[in-house]
Amino acid sequence: MDKWKDSVAIVTGGASGIGRALAKAIASRGGDVYLADINLVAAKAVATEIGERATAVQLDVRDGEAFKKCVAAVVKQHGRLDYLFNNAGMGIAGEVFELPAQAWERIIDLNIRGTVNGVAAAYPVMVQQGGGHIVNTASLAGLGPAPLLTPYSMTKHAIVGLSASLRIEAAEFSVRVSVLCPASVETPMLDAEPPADLAGMPWKPNVRRFLTELAGPPYSVEKFAEEALRGVEKNLATIVAPGRARLVWYLGRLSPGLVEKASLGAVAAERKTKA
Repeated sequence: MDKWKDSVAIVTGGASGIGRALAKAIASRGGDVYLADINLVAAKAVATEIGERATAVQLDVRDGEAFKKCVAAVVKQHGRLDYLFNNAGMGIAGEVFELPAQAWERIIDLNIRGTVNGVAAAYPVMVQQGGGHIVNTASLAGLGPAPLLTPYSMTKHAIVGLSASLRIEAAEFSVRVSVLCPASVETPMLDAEPPADLAGMPWKPNVRRFLTELAGPPYSVEKFAEEALRGVEKNLATIVAPGRARLVWYLGRLSPGLVEKASLGAVAAERKTKA
């Protein structure tokens, strides 16, 4: 708890889902949290719900200069930035041969470039101040295959690689780096439709059903946030939750062929639901 008391944190994608739960958990521990989200109205609603420890700020993480200004404003207010939770992201599901180029561009821009922009904005500040912790949200899909979610899995593998490499590079400067790799979590993303401006996506699998088949039912977002913060407190490199997700991860490392076989069955079952 002492690690969070009077700490200063930015949580991107803080208006909903994992970001909202992380922000609430940090504030409940006595930290000051900035909910950075492209949806300012929703972020303000969450900040009001949390109370005086929370501040809503509008941020499109795809805008590197805007991200730097956000970090600079927080540092100017508090004199430091203790935590950056690079959490904003999106999912794209479907058959790769049916996905339009715009879908790939959108998810790369948000999930990868958005995280890189956060690192570029916060890491130099943390190096200069002599410490800090960057926490990037990836996924269990970033630690193994996630068919029918291939673009999403690709971006989350990139976040895992970024985090693992930066963690070693940053250690000399007392800057910590962790990556969150949850299995499916009970958030609006599970049932979200593709953005309305992305055309040419004729079939989308039922993500909730498919992920349940692959790795079990969705995990409570509040429980995940608590487990995530405990992992951050321990400075774990890779925080995988819940326990069954760790089992899938270990199994994938020990017997990738078994995981591939199970995934083939889940893909075949989901494809049968096509109209």
